[in-house]
Amino acid sequence: MAVLLVDLLPILAVLVFGWGATPLVALYWLENLVIGMFTVLRMVATLAGNIVNLFTVLFIVPFFTLHYGMFCFGHGVFIQALATSGSTTGSSGMPGLVYWALSSGQGMVWFVAAIIAINLVIYFTDFLMKGEFRETQPIVEMFAPYGRIVTLHVAIILGAVFAIATNEPLLGVVFLIFLRVVFGVIVSAMRQRKLDRASHALMKEFPSTA
Repeated sequence: MAVLLVDLLPILAVLVFGWGATPLVALYWLENLVIGMFTVLRMVATLAGNIVNLFTVLFIVPFFTLHYGMFCFGHGVFIQALATSGSTTGSSGMPGLVYWALSSGQGMVWFVAAIIAINLVIYFTDFLMKGEFRETQPIVEMFAPYGRIVTLHVAIILGAVFAIATNEPLLGVVFLIFLRVVFGVIVSAMRQRKLDRASHALMKEFPSTA
């Protein structure tokens, strides 16, 4: 439910603040950064489930931070160039891209804050309190965010093509939101199945004595 709430935030931004494609894509890019941050927290939390993961975590957390950061930077430069017809702040590094994204739409900071808050809820209720950290491995968590970036990249291209083909920019925005919501539904369903499997396994390991 919380994941779907994140997917509905862009619709609110379009309806209330009249966002176009640029702030919408910028919000999705900023969400990728938030997800990267929580991926690091998830990898570190696996230590509570198995201390054997210590050496793995010590290696892959810095590796992921560098690799994912470079991946997001390249993606950010691409979407900024697409939105500004080739003019980028790539020379300013990641801080310049983050500043551009945060200033690309009215109320952007509040939407990012909402995304962080929702991810915090998911992290504590699902990953920690429901014991998901015991059922995963650091390497699995490390690769999880990359599919999202690829999906967003494809959605941006398809949305732009759709907008050009129909000569209706707003339809392109709606199409982009639609693709993102579909992806969110799939991710939410996969997460729920994973939690259900973990719950059943826990019930078998500790059967009720009532």
